Amino acid sequence: MTPNGHLAPGPRHRTPVGFLRTMRRDPIAMLMDAARCYGDVVTFRYGPTPRWSFTLVVHPEHVKHILQDNNHNYVRGVIFGRVKVLAGDGLITTEGEFWRRQRRLAQPAFHRARIGALATLMTEATETLLARWAPHAASGAPLDVADEMKRLTLAIAGRALFGIDLSDEADRVSRDVTIGLEFVNRRMHQILPLPMFVPMPTPAALRFRRSRRALDRIVYGIIAERRASGRDTGDLLSMLLATRDEETGEAMSDRQLRDEVMTFLFAGHETTAVALSWTWYLLSRHPEIAGRLADELRRVLAGRVPALEDLPALPYTRQVIEEAMRLYPPAWGNGRQAVAEDTIDGFRIPAGTLVGFSPYVTHRHPALWENPEAFDPDRFAPERTNGRPRYAYFPFGGGPHRCIGEDFALLEAQLVVATIAQRYRFDLVPGHPVVAQPLVTLRPRDGVLATLRAA
Repeated sequence: MTPNGHLAPGPRHRTPVGFLRTMRRDPIAMLMDAARCYGDVVTFRYGPTPRWSFTLVVHPEHVKHILQDNNHNYVRGVIFGRVKVLAGDGLITTEGEFWRRQRRLAQPAFHRARIGALATLMTEATETLLARWAPHAASGAPLDVADEMKRLTLAIAGRALFGIDLSDEADRVSRDVTIGLEFVNRRMHQILPLPMFVPMPTPAALRFRRSRRALDRIVYGIIAERRASGRDTGDLLSMLLATRDEETGEAMSDRQLRDEVMTFLFAGHETTAVALSWTWYLLSRHPEIAGRLADELRRVLAGRVPALEDLPALPYTRQVIEEAMRLYPPAWGNGRQAVAEDTIDGFRIPAGTLVGFSPYVTHRHPALWENPEAFDPDRFAPERTNGRPRYAYFPFGGGPHRCIGEDFALLEAQLVVATIAQRYRFDLVPGHPVVAQPLVTLRPRDGVLATLRAA
């Protein structure tokens, strides 16, 4: 700590309301501007004492300190508490021994060998999508690539994680998840949001409650059907149904199962769909990179459907996806709450302080990334990644809470891109705005409208 216990430099706001209003207007611009003006540690002050502050850390070593080196001092706290209205007590919202138990129970479902066995399922779902696109390709009618990716990843998540086909539910689930994300986002930007047991007759709250009930009907229906059938299909839900507490021998309740299923239903399709949407957007804007990708696919696959064993021979395909997630990380911002007082880069972090970090901002750090706004998949070629700090790039988080589904998501993204890019290229519809919308995930706000043409 510095001798006087200084907070890091940063903007001052007269009230928390003023800070939240600025954050709500354009959070990414606010964080990027603060990092440019004040450096790698920035404290936003909005009250009379140090407790009334929010600290942003940008440098990889500082992110590592929070997520890994001193992670026990930084809990999810109030930040993730506001996500519970949608996800409940699932892996992304819980802490401590309960989280460790649930993580142990879910981990076998995400073993590399088990995930690898899902490759055929992923390419079959993608081939089904391509067949549905045939009329669009023939007529030149535009489609919303973002919606199509949500439909695809939901179908894959339903079959891979829960052993069911959710294709018929795709539009409804996507709509209800969007309403949920928007509601959670609003709660993130409220000083003291009302508990959900307090009746809130506002239109947004009523829409959210209807959407949550609709999602619950689907999830509880999946659980009830599986309990009744007693089938063990080897998927995540089967494992969670079969597990027993080591001390009490009790099975998970329907509510516990609901929270985990909801977590994986959200994380298993929303974040991957967002990553794929931005990948297609960037490829459509950089035809030379799309051409290089097509050359690799043509050379290795020669038109056949990709398989798991093909992926090591498709390094550029993976680099394209990694670079897309550098520029547009689906989980664009995150945070923790300090339990005890700490020091980062010589600046004081008071106990209770909210500490934020953003892959979006760190992925553009000018000292770490040359020409950071450019789309350059060669950044992830082996010779250019050697020596790069671990937390210069962290789209899946890090430390003990690193995303359990990282391997699943990367496998899915590579197979989807390799399957589709052999068949089609996307041409953006002129005049249609493609703008990042920083909710809980970094969605394209108005979708990605594009027409198809043969690759």
